[in-house]
Amino acid sequence: METADLIWIMVFVAVIGGYIITSLLLFRFPGLIHKKKNLKFRAHHISHRGGAGENLENTMTAFRHAARLGTQMLEIDCHITRDGQVVVAHDNNLERSCGQTIKITETDSCDLPKMKGRMKVDFEPNFVLEAGEDRSLPLLKHVFDEFPDLPINIDIKIDNNELIAKVSDLVKLYNREDITAWGNRSDTICKKIYKENPNIPLLFSMKRVIVLILLFYSGLLPFVPLKESLLEIIMPSIILDENKFPMSLSRKQRFLVKFVDMLLMRPALFNHLNRRGIQTYIWVLNSEEDFEKAFKCNSTGVMTDFPTKLKAYLDKHPEFMNV
Repeated sequence: METADLIWIMVFVAVIGGYIITSLLLFRFPGLIHKKKNLKFRAHHISHRGGAGENLENTMTAFRHAARLGTQMLEIDCHITRDGQVVVAHDNNLERSCGQTIKITETDSCDLPKMKGRMKVDFEPNFVLEAGEDRSLPLLKHVFDEFPDLPINIDIKIDNNELIAKVSDLVKLYNREDITAWGNRSDTICKKIYKENPNIPLLFSMKRVIVLILLFYSGLLPFVPLKESLLEIIMPSIILDENKFPMSLSRKQRFLVKFVDMLLMRPALFNHLNRRGIQTYIWVLNSEEDFEKAFKCNSTGVMTDFPTKLKAYLDKHPEFMNV
């Protein structure tokens, strides 16, 4: 081997070795180059749509019940009406929730229908909730009025500039930028809301989750700044529960779900994000087995349709309140 070739090999080995050592060092101590995010909340118990398995989703009754239980965060969804009111509701088309094929964006707030008296729970499709008296779609301002100190996680459901601006204005009006989070799976929406108000903690979009995973497995993550403050991801393995999701998956599809679950549910990733002040929430989990898996992966919090069940679990496992 020529001397020049040997020198190039030694340089290459030194560069790769230096990269690996630096990456590992910054992975463990990201504060060396990144300022840690300082969120004013830390949510272990998160009520999905207020707790859609115990009360009608996204209603004031659901929110009150979750708050009485001591939930540390409400997860809600927002749309905007034709007359410019921000409404808390999951679907723009109200056929599923209200039994009427009308859209919130094409309806004045005073004309919004009541929700149905019986509704299936999305993440417990075999469970049908019998609604109580409260079947109204609330306005976001009323939620902020009643729960001024409770952290709220807002899913901006559609790409609508007026909706984004009005949610931001309401958050500022109620002086709750530091206890509100917002986002959407759409990267386009996330870019818009971050531009509208970068002071509200931002969720990772689906595209940014994929980028995050690629950075993690390439070793580049410790070098890259992140504007997001919250990683909110599904636990893929719940799809394999045939009692909850009666889908006929092929062997290849089941293998793919397990593989994605293995890629996402990484304690090392969650620990690194935690050191950077970024919280991780796993959704939507409704059994003790899934609660345990999420918390043992060092997830900050769990989002559930059954807040009473999650409270009982955390009461038995207070160690997970310190994650």
